[in-house]
Amino acid sequence: MVRRIDVTGAGGVRLAAWEFADPPKTDQPRASEAPGVLLLHGLMGRASHWASTARWLSERHRAVALDQRGHGQSDKAPEAEYTREAYVEDAEAALDQLGLGPAVVIGHAMGALTGWQLAAKRPDLVRALIICDMRASALGAASQREWEDWFRAWPTPFATLADVRKWFGEDDPWVERRTPSRGAFYAEVMHESPDGWRPVFEPRQMLKSRQTWVYDAHWEELAQVRCPALVVRGLDGELGRAEAQEMVRVLPRGQYAEVADAGHLVHYDQPEAWRVAIEPFLDGVLTG
Repeated sequence: MVRRIDVTGAGGVRLAAWEFADPPKTDQPRASEAPGVLLLHGLMGRASHWASTARWLSERHRAVALDQRGHGQSDKAPEAEYTREAYVEDAEAALDQLGLGPAVVIGHAMGALTGWQLAAKRPDLVRALIICDMRASALGAASQREWEDWFRAWPTPFATLADVRKWFGEDDPWVERRTPSRGAFYAEVMHESPDGWRPVFEPRQMLKSRQTWVYDAHWEELAQVRCPALVVRGLDGELGRAEAQEMVRVLPRGQYAEVADAGHLVHYDQPEAWRVAIEPFLDGVLTG
């Protein structure tokens, strides 16, 4: 089962939330009583990237993935705010309107930052947090310029989805070795237009979203997260081991896990290893 639930975010922006599986079985708590999990994708991602995670989570929990503003099937209004505050308020609204809180918030990249900013702001809504491959350090102006150049390098429109998979999985200058999962990841964020395949998001909105956090460090907010928190990194991802372990040290109740043979898209690269990495933490915070 895939079910869409509309949520009203900050400033009236319409957000699409998704359940990718049936509620917990009859011998488990009713859906309204099952522990809630909110899944937040990263920049350029969409809720469907969490589908496999949401399905196994739904065996015992009510798991909902959110298309964040400007992404997936949520509103992409040009006049909307794409600030950190807006993303956090959207997640806050989703938890309230879906009746999920206090929930475990699982975030990838930018979604993880949203998760820990929400946990610092509204500890009553977040019972535990999983941070997947997101840095707390400032990345700086050079990083933002690299992203601007990267977007300009995309050979859009793509003639076919196969071309999308090949470019992002093999031909993209940012790819060090052939990575089919990366190609599949980006194929999910494309839609067919009259002249070919283009992203469902507006690249300028993605850059606008990114510039609201890329110049700043986020250690202070991380230290304000009082709930149990797990920092997960792929060994070939963007979050280095030293910084990840420092994040764990800064978190009052931090834990650490890593996934071998995974890059930045940890949950998408290695879904089974991802489950092995996070399930013991979830068991501890949801059933302990």
